Amino acid sequence: MNRPPASSASPARWTDRALGLVEHVGNRLPDTVFLFLLALFATWGLSWGLAGVDFGLTDPRTQKPLVIVNQLETASLTVFLTRMVEVFTAFPPLGLVLVALLGVGVAERTGLIGAALRAFLSVTPRFLVVPMVVMAGMLSHTAADAGYVLVVPLGAAIYHAAGRHPLAGVAAAFAGVGAGFAANLVPSSIDPLLQGFTQSAARIVDPAYEVNPLCNWTFLAVSSVWITLVAWFVGTRLVEPRFAAVAVDGDGTSEGERQAAPVDGGLAPREKLGLALAALVGLLAVVGLVLWARDPGSSLRGPKGGLTESAAPLMKSIVPLIFLGTFVPGVVYGYVSGSAKNHREIVKGMSQAMSSMGYYLVMAFFAAQFLDAFAKSNLGALIALEGASLLQALALPRAFTVLAAVLLATAINLLIASSSAKWALLSGILVPMLMQVGIAPELTQAAYRIGDSCTNAVTPMNYYFPLVVVVAQRYVKNAGIGTVASAMLPYSLAFLVAWSALLLAFWGLDLPLGVASRYVIPTGN
Repeated sequence: MNRPPASSASPARWTDRALGLVEHVGNRLPDTVFLFLLALFATWGLSWGLAGVDFGLTDPRTQKPLVIVNQLETASLTVFLTRMVEVFTAFPPLGLVLVALLGVGVAERTGLIGAALRAFLSVTPRFLVVPMVVMAGMLSHTAADAGYVLVVPLGAAIYHAAGRHPLAGVAAAFAGVGAGFAANLVPSSIDPLLQGFTQSAARIVDPAYEVNPLCNWTFLAVSSVWITLVAWFVGTRLVEPRFAAVAVDGDGTSEGERQAAPVDGGLAPREKLGLALAALVGLLAVVGLVLWARDPGSSLRGPKGGLTESAAPLMKSIVPLIFLGTFVPGVVYGYVSGSAKNHREIVKGMSQAMSSMGYYLVMAFFAAQFLDAFAKSNLGALIALEGASLLQALALPRAFTVLAAVLLATAINLLIASSSAKWALLSGILVPMLMQVGIAPELTQAAYRIGDSCTNAVTPMNYYFPLVVVVAQRYVKNAGIGTVASAMLPYSLAFLVAWSALLLAFWGLDLPLGVASRYVIPTGN
């Protein structure tokens, strides 16, 4: 993308030049599809070279010596070939993205999203757009990964409709959904999932140690407000000005977003009626879902009776709920407003949504093959365990040890996307190790969650990174990895510093991290 050179008198000239360099280098890289292919070849080569090496490490997942699995041996290649289709179809975000977009496509085609955005902007002050988009991204974590599919495209559409640059909207939404992953006002299924690993690791040292699933909730709830304020500053002062001279050469490729462009006169009477009835249908559906779920014996609850457990049917139904929650109101709005004359218009909306995802499907295929091979090779596990061993060898003071744990999680997050997979590896080492120097498991987990979040928005290992690139390309056709990475780097770095400072402030003021949480424990406990 072409930008005029930064003024030598500009206070932010060095930042702009540095980010411009990141963007230039990133966009000069080969196509994202080819990068994943190169990463697959590199994984094969490294696994071949390191197979058979004794690293003297124990894999906490199996309690056996860690070994690198050669992905070029005949057995591995056979599995690679026989499971290629299965690996692609089982790629975590694939089903979520495609099924959810079927409903979103209808809502866009009929103009529901455009009308809703215009109504939203008519009552929302322009200066509050940034924090609202970021906070929406954070709140979306309650519904697993739905935010990547819904909030990121909507962030772009909201900014576009408000006359602001849509790529700045992509960045603000991605900051909330990705870099702010751990921050949330509402507990989510990830809380008990991580707590299970933390408690098991703590019992290596103290067999009676109990970790509450909400041991970090207070800190993370405050973090959601703190990180939103940080994102507000970064977005308006550092990120958005960089896009001021970047031409928007796409319109979002959807009817709904074209209708969301700034207009005079607001909504037409039929549009208002359609929007009101669509909202009513959506409200009735939510009420029905609440009534269905409120019974302690509801079939939507998990084995332990919770609605947000990872095994709860409600959590497993998020994607179908997204589909129905956009499809049905979209149909209602279309028929009432007159934007959809018959059922063929509805089918066309779904078809257009699928056709716009062609490039994403190609990227997803190669990304799935690489990530599967990388996981099977144990290269990520090796890097994580060696990093933990280095941290132990440094023997830093407590506060520095906690910060080092944040940085370790941040670095590992660039290579391993799954939050639970990383913690399954690191918890068995970090938690007992830090307990030996008096750092409580709850504090270690909080440090991990900061590091696990901040670089989500700058690593292509994030399952949804290709989707974000595709959304950016809908508005700026030559946007690439460098465009997204340079926009997200200020958010990631600012979050890392501000979030770590907040954790130290909580500790220094002895504010509760969450329910039944501690900062320190007696050494030798």
